[in-house]
Amino acid sequence: MHPSLYTHRGTRAVQKMVEYAPSTGGLALWIHHRDVDELPAGCDGGLTAANDGATIYYTPAFDALTLPQQIGVVAHQVLHVALRHPQRCLALRQVLGDVDHRLYNICADAIVNSTLGHLAWLELPRTAVTLEHLLSTVLHLRQSPEAALLDWDLERLYRAIDDRGNRRGRSSESARRRGASADPDSDRPTDGDDHAREDGMHSSRVRMMGEHTPEDLLPAAGDERPEREAELAREWRERLTRAHAGDGLHSMLRQLIADLPKVRTPWEHMLRTLLTRGLSRTPDLSWSRPARSWLANQGRSPRGHRLPWEPGVTASRAVPRLVVMVDVSGSVDDALLERFAREIEAISRRLEAGITVIIGDDRVSTVEHFEPGRSNLRDVTFQGAGGTDFTPLLKEAERHAPDIGVFLTDLDGPARHHPAWPVIWAVPVADSHRLHPFGRKLILE
Repeated sequence: MHPSLYTHRGTRAVQKMVEYAPSTGGLALWIHHRDVDELPAGCDGGLTAANDGATIYYTPAFDALTLPQQIGVVAHQVLHVALRHPQRCLALRQVLGDVDHRLYNICADAIVNSTLGHLAWLELPRTAVTLEHLLSTVLHLRQSPEAALLDWDLERLYRAIDDRGNRRGRSSESARRRGASADPDSDRPTDGDDHAREDGMHSSRVRMMGEHTPEDLLPAAGDERPEREAELAREWRERLTRAHAGDGLHSMLRQLIADLPKVRTPWEHMLRTLLTRGLSRTPDLSWSRPARSWLANQGRSPRGHRLPWEPGVTASRAVPRLVVMVDVSGSVDDALLERFAREIEAISRRLEAGITVIIGDDRVSTVEHFEPGRSNLRDVTFQGAGGTDFTPLLKEAERHAPDIGVFLTDLDGPARHHPAWPVIWAVPVADSHRLHPFGRKLILE
């Protein structure tokens, strides 16, 4: 085969990276590299390189850069891929319902630029946004690059700076209820100004800081299943950790940063596992009926001797019972509530468990019983900023003798009753910092 098949515009830069930092520079060898005449429509025309989380694309403009500048561009793109930034944008949008791709890209660039900023053998753009400068200018937090990189990951940084207001042309409630209606296959809304949101002070400052920074994060490649994405995140985290240890003081990473890919088990899987354990019918001995093996042998051994009585096995309970308590004094996004309801119904249908739904705030307002696979959770309306007391809802749930209970809440309230059955506190990610009184806390990301 022709040698050019194994080269691309970034080949020289990759060679220099491996020469200066063999382990961390070698991360580029795990990534696909491809020369293109132009990037997809809508991309900045001045881009020299971009990535989709799996492949780095080089445009003809890349050739006009000096070698140190080329190394800076390639190292920048390599870290975007290794840190899974395009894939994490999709995951964050599933949690928040709406992610401004421009703001997200600037935050990702800031973390990568600060990570590489200590290297003298590469050159970053003069207008490059750094994490420490962004924190100082926008959030008025003064931290050294090392401290900032240890403290901030991309998701936390984006949440801190995204203070955009409600969507223009809609009421606040309508905007909240339709916040996840963007095209699921795109990183950007599809309905034009109807979905635009007014920048707050933080968002506008970040946008001004990144005015000369092109968007180099393309929509994430592929449509990976959650378990496959978790596997890839684990692989890249291990590669980064090993590479950083291998290079020591010569590592491209300033230090092991907080933004390393996180291996998360989807909360749906956790809820499925916990409820299956709590609702599965457990076997119990029945002295009123013989075991099948005793019946098959007619109570005698192969030599005709009479066998002792062997009790049979039966389910410890005929119908498993699930109670779902909902604290309506807080606020839960409609998209999250839809996912929660769908998962609860699927679990109850599979385990043939009836559902009792208890709704209230500081007192019980509604109690309803449903057949397996049915509920009214999708119709729940959250009031927000009201008083909360978990005690009345827990005591009401006790009356129905459940095998396990799930409490959808923001954890802002007292619980003066501790039931004998297990309780899972299902908490939106915005309230995950609050302590749960007992049982198990499940963060709905």
